[in-house]
Amino acid sequence: MRDFLSDFAAMSAFGATARGGLDRIAGTTAHRDVRRWLAGILSFEGFEVTTDAAGNMFGLLRVAGDAPFVLFGSHLDSQPKGGRYDGSYGVLAAAHAAIAAAERHREGAGEPRYNIAVVDWFNEEGARFKPSMMGSGVFTGKLDLDTVLHTTDRFGVSVADALDHMGVRGTFALGEVAAYAEIHIEQGRSLEERGITIGVVEATWSAHKYDVLVRGDQSHTGATRMADRRDAVLGAAHLITRVRELCDLFPVEALHTSVGELDAFPNSPVTVAGEVRMLVDLRAPHDATLAEAGEHLRAAIADSAAASNTEIEILSVTTWNSGPFLEKGIAVAEEAAASAGHASVRVLTLAGHDATNVKDIAPTVLVFVPSVEGITHNEAEFTRDDDALAGVEVFTRVVELLAAGALDETP
Repeated sequence: MRDFLSDFAAMSAFGATARGGLDRIAGTTAHRDVRRWLAGILSFEGFEVTTDAAGNMFGLLRVAGDAPFVLFGSHLDSQPKGGRYDGSYGVLAAAHAAIAAAERHREGAGEPRYNIAVVDWFNEEGARFKPSMMGSGVFTGKLDLDTVLHTTDRFGVSVADALDHMGVRGTFALGEVAAYAEIHIEQGRSLEERGITIGVVEATWSAHKYDVLVRGDQSHTGATRMADRRDAVLGAAHLITRVRELCDLFPVEALHTSVGELDAFPNSPVTVAGEVRMLVDLRAPHDATLAEAGEHLRAAIADSAAASNTEIEILSVTTWNSGPFLEKGIAVAEEAAASAGHASVRVLTLAGHDATNVKDIAPTVLVFVPSVEGITHNEAEFTRDDDALAGVEVFTRVVELLAAGALDETP
């Protein structure tokens, strides 16, 4: 029997930062190496390890002949100087749960109806390539494979180049998925505040992400008259302030806004910037709120452009919409928690997860374990060992139930 905490410590060494976090961006050497480490564990445990054309890595365990697969996993890539738990915990928990479920099957504890697969989705974080949740987006048909492969990072390296660097641009196609389940840290405070070990996600917030270009005119920071300047950074500054002020137009916590990515060009100390690229992130529990916020954003763009003598345009918008998770799947997770002796509560997810893509094509379950103080996308991100182990215990039961057909349609 593998020890989860020992494996978690070993996994966390790949891309480790000095402050106990991770810097394991999708498609980098650290990401390649942690995948090879996990592939070694899965292969040792009898899984067939393969990748698809979008770089998603699968560990396949055929325990039910030619039946479809039930799929479990998350992502091993991180934010720059992110935490050890976000995504990575879910992949390793899925692997351990699948190994344990298969062992119980070999010991005669039931006959699975479906084969079992573990997945590491490629570029969930979107820290290097936009949009986020890229691998699951291709898998679910929400993103075009060829467009994704030609997508480049800020240095001009394409997704295809990154996958080739990792040696993981495969040809595998999983086919029909009977069900999907994911376990993740909450990335919020609600479970810890309520003293509850297991959160069962009943719905997700919506998100609209705007890729925005501020266009000014490159010039000299000393020689150019102030009245003649068209400073793209100034235009971006006006807009950033207005993006934050959008929240004040709605009830408290009804809208979350941020500018999480900003690149100035040419980014020289003696040059007024000619262009700024920025990502405006709007999130809310209701699609109508985001539609209204989007109209306010467009007005803010026009005002910011006028105030800074720049041009500002929206280049593209990436969206995922709110919606409920399957009630039957929620009940399965609640049953799994109860059978393991852990209290559970229904929660929302404010963050995006690969499960929010997959739920649109297959019955999907999303389970949370507590995050200490809600800290996430930060090197101080932490989940207590007892909670992490409880999550693996509950998720093992979820794997067993889904492999047995718990989410099948009733005849």
